[in-house]
Amino acid sequence: MNSCLLCETPIAQKSSWKTLLALEKQTEICQDCSKNFKRADIKEVDTMLDQITSLYTYNEAMREYLHQYKFLQDVALASVFANELHTLLKGNATIIPIPMHPEKRIERTFSHVEELLKSACIPFADILEKIGTEAMGEKSRAERLAMESLFKMKPGTAIQPGTYILVDDIYTTGTTLRHAATALKQAGATHVEAVTLIRAE
Repeated sequence: MNSCLLCETPIAQKSSWKTLLALEKQTEICQDCSKNFKRADIKEVDTMLDQITSLYTYNEAMREYLHQYKFLQDVALASVFANELHTLLKGNATIIPIPMHPEKRIERTFSHVEELLKSACIPFADILEKIGTEAMGEKSRAERLAMESLFKMKPGTAIQPGTYILVDDIYTTGTTLRHAATALKQAGATHVEAVTLIRAE
C-alpha cells in the first residue's frame, strides 16, 4: 500500500494485469485529491499549431501542485499524471519537451517537462534550445505576444517526415508553444501539435 503524494493518505491499490506487467503505473494520489483537479480535455487549433490538447484547467489545486512540483522541487510529483500523459502521447509521433534555458535548469535542478515525460515512460527528442532566460509568468499578455524568437534548433538536427508533438506544463497565451512550433516549421516540419497538462484562462 502506497500513500498519496499530495496528502499522504494511504491508497488501497487494486492490482490488474497492466500494473503487474508494468504497463500502467499505480495510482499516485487519492480519490479526494484527484477530485480537486478539474478535467478540461480541450482541443484547439492555432495559427502555428495543427492541434493543441490540454488535459486540465487551472484551479487552486493545480496551482498548489505546480508550486510544490516546480518551485519546491518535489520531483516525485512528476508521476501524478503519468497515466493520462502516457495514454495521450503513446504512438509514432516525435515528442519534444519545451526546453528550459541552461541557466534556469541549473537554478531549478531539473527540467519539469522532461520529468513528466520520463515518469510517463514517453521517449522524447531533445532538439530545441531556449534562447532567453525570461520567465513567462513575469510578463503581461501583451509582452508575451510581442516577444521575439524564444527557441532555435540544436545544431545538426534533421527534421524527418511525420508528426511532432510539443509538450509543456501550462498553456496561457500560447506564446511559448507558438515560438517552438515556428522553429520546427522553419526547419522543415509540416505537422506540429502540442499537448499541455493545464489550460489557463
